[in-house]
Amino acid sequence: MLDVKDSIDRLQWTVDHHFLHIQAQHEFMRAWAVQFEMAYTDFRVIQMALQLGGEENHPLLKAFAAAYEDVYQYEYEFAAGGLEGFNAKFGADDMTKYQAAVKTMDGLIEQIKAVKVDY
Repeated sequence: MLDVKDSIDRLQWTVDHHFLHIQAQHEFMRAWAVQFEMAYTDFRVIQMALQLGGEENHPLLKAFAAAYEDVYQYEYEFAAGGLEGFNAKFGADDMTKYQAAVKTMDGLIEQIKAVKVDY
């Protein structure tokens, strides 16, 4: 069995905490960047597990990939341009959209946690 529990837990923690970090208007820091890079690796591991799980996981895989891309656009802007760059591209109005993207990702992660597959 391919165990991706740690990747799932880390990705959810990172997505949630990065949103809170940006929402609170905290400045960019090195640890944030490392977490951002690690989250991409966790995303890819989960994506691979869903692919190996069979065709029945395709709708969940497709939704998960789209949700990650939605969250990624916000995180990338912060990683690339810091708080100033994020705020220049995404104003206060976009914070509600970002939060909705995080909630969608959290919901999909809960669905992925429920998937039981053997390899």
